[in-house]
Amino acid sequence: MRLVSARGLEERARVLRTIRAFFDSRGFLEVETPAVVPSPGMDVHLDAFEVREEGFLITSPEYQMKRLLADGHERIYQVCRCFRRGEVGPQHNPEFTMVEWYRAHRAMQDVMADTEQLVSAVTGGRVALDTRTIDTHPPFLRLTVCEAFERYAGVAPHDVLAWASEDEDRYFRTWVQHIEPRLAEVDRALFVVDYPSPLASLARKKPADPRFCERFELYVAGIELCNGFGELTDPDEQRQRFERDQRERAARSLPVYPIDDKLLAALEKGLPPCAGNALGVDRLAALACGTTDIRHVLAFSKGDV
Repeated sequence: MRLVSARGLEERARVLRTIRAFFDSRGFLEVETPAVVPSPGMDVHLDAFEVREEGFLITSPEYQMKRLLADGHERIYQVCRCFRRGEVGPQHNPEFTMVEWYRAHRAMQDVMADTEQLVSAVTGGRVALDTRTIDTHPPFLRLTVCEAFERYAGVAPHDVLAWASEDEDRYFRTWVQHIEPRLAEVDRALFVVDYPSPLASLARKKPADPRFCERFELYVAGIELCNGFGELTDPDEQRQRFERDQRERAARSLPVYPIDDKLLAALEKGLPPCAGNALGVDRLAALACGTTDIRHVLAFSKGDV
């Protein structure tokens, strides 16, 4: 069912202009990387589209952008189409738009500050949804994963860490059923931080407490807008994680994607300390338009093509 309106498309265009103006004014270089790649990522929760013998459509431009960082480009961003199989609904579409950016020689907190300023610039500091108004002025609220589990689901931190390591299904089921609905009730933009290290993906572990990693997600009105990292730069640890993810995908009877050896070579060459974020443009545009349904800002969604 098509829900898009003239206002939705106009608002989407404004959001895209605002995003580019935001990064251009801060000295970021806009880049373009391939849409078809040899390895689309190992995340067990994401499935890629295969392009016959050519490779896969990107689920994110992360690997190639990190190679640009290793080549000396210190402040880069990209607005691009990404593709993920099986993602359909009010907040999902198999083909969607992402803005992804990286800062070399900067920490996760710097990218979180970028995120606050960008979201505030796009939304004008507020998101109006029906009878609610969500405050998106910086600074955003911050809540650790363990605090969220304890506050909203009554789960102690040691159980959270155990589930993340040994029972991911229970961890994510509790998150979706008990925690995300409560995050949706918060009337301010909220960062969730300090994810358990088994859920680090490409984030580095916190030096002060390696049980947790430098990963954050932003929630506005219960909508997850982004996934950001203080980036892992160690090639040996990254290879170990990729191999672990391959084993996990095989155990779940999921397609097992090849390891991106060129990314690992870039890490061996020397990826500088850096941080990055990937933010869903469709979801941000929908919120700016006063809805949580991305179909209001997509010219064509799944089933319309």
